[in-house]
Amino acid sequence: MQTVIKEEVEMKVSELVEKFGLKVFSGQQGLENEIKGGYVSDLLSDVMGSASEGEVWITLQTHQNVMAIASLKDLAAVIVVKGFEPEEDTMDHSNEEDIPILGTDLGTFEMAGKLYDVLK
Repeated sequence: MQTVIKEEVEMKVSELVEKFGLKVFSGQQGLENEIKGGYVSDLLSDVMGSASEGEVWITLQTHQNVMAIASLKDLAAVIVVKGFEPEEDTMDHSNEEDIPILGTDLGTFEMAGKLYDVLK
């Protein structure tokens, strides 16, 4: 299942963190990345094929391949839901790529709804 939000918005990752009280796990250097939309999927091949540059990816995946895809697609940030935490090597890769990994206790549906509401 996927959800795509494609809007031109003027919002930075740091503003999203502040607005929703998201935890910043890594990639702090990328907090000023511009957000151009959102993408929701836990299927890596789907994200690789359909996500666009500057989007925020919402997922429950925590392994290093998340950052491989985020880097390949030049995403603005990754939000990990349901209180999951990224693996150490995932955070290391996030820091190298300046793509923040953020966290929330919210479920995917609720976080996607909140993101959509802010970006619409």
